[in-house]
Amino acid sequence: MSRRRVDSFSLMPSVRVIRLVLASVLCVSAAVPVQAQIFSWRDANGNLVLSDRPRDGAELKTFAVPKASNVRVTRSIAARADQYEDLIVGHAMLNKVRPDLVRAVIQVESGFNPRAVSPKGALGLMQLMPTTARLLRVRNAFDPEENIRGGVAYLRQLLDRYNGDEALALAAYNAGPGAVERHGQSVPPYRETQSYVSKISGLVGAARAARVSTSSSTVIYRVVDVVDGREVVRYTDKKPAD
Repeated sequence: MSRRRVDSFSLMPSVRVIRLVLASVLCVSAAVPVQAQIFSWRDANGNLVLSDRPRDGAELKTFAVPKASNVRVTRSIAARADQYEDLIVGHAMLNKVRPDLVRAVIQVESGFNPRAVSPKGALGLMQLMPTTARLLRVRNAFDPEENIRGGVAYLRQLLDRYNGDEALALAAYNAGPGAVERHGQSVPPYRETQSYVSKISGLVGAARAARVSTSSSTVIYRVVDVVDGREVVRYTDKKPAD
């Protein structure tokens, strides 16, 4: 003699997936003697990522690193990004710019390094040129709060200038509005600029996909069969027949 009881509950994937899509090849190195495992994977753009922390939900290749004074170990960008999350969200909301776009711009521009300086003289997290920083009243481009405030405000100006077209706004952020306009209000045919727009669009798309994935819960059914007076429990994502 047997009978069955069915219960159900929702299983929500971890929101940590969203943060992990920020990991890319743009990592900041810290020179330290180590005895550790180095984890590697490919991001959404095909870039090789090396980190001292594993990525959840992915098959990883690991490489043992012997203790040596000349070994440099990279830290995960996700860990660095967390430091600036409140600033990113706050200024993004103030300027009505999607936080995903701001995060992606910072990642590609500086790898979340507030002291970054480009060969052309761009400064800080969002790589503001000195002239642009002055126009945006950014006194210290190496200050994360000032840099993000100015960078997001500049993104908003560019989005307004190009009627919300993110590709054109990003192209102008990288190459300047003059370059976009000289090429007929289109992304200039510069390899660097086209790669820049593609990378950021890829990161934004990956973040959006991760957010959709984490927002949809999976129903798990707990089925209890009673066989000869003994409960037999099993779990399934398929609703059992009545």
